Amino acid sequence: MSGEFLLIECKCKNRQIVFNKPSSIVKCLVCNKILVEPTGGKGIVNTKIIRRIRN
Repeated sequence: MSGEFLLIECKCKNRQIVFNKPSSIVKCLVCNKILVEPTGGKGIVNTKIIRRIRN
């Protein structure tokens, strides 16, 4: 599997680790805002990326 995980921070200051190639919408676990949208490849990240975590 090629891809990487991302540590992202929502506007509500919640931090989550997500996969950069999601198969479904990823929402913030605190405020329910859409953080990453699937595109069939790399997802569209709608928030701040703190760090990339390579496999």
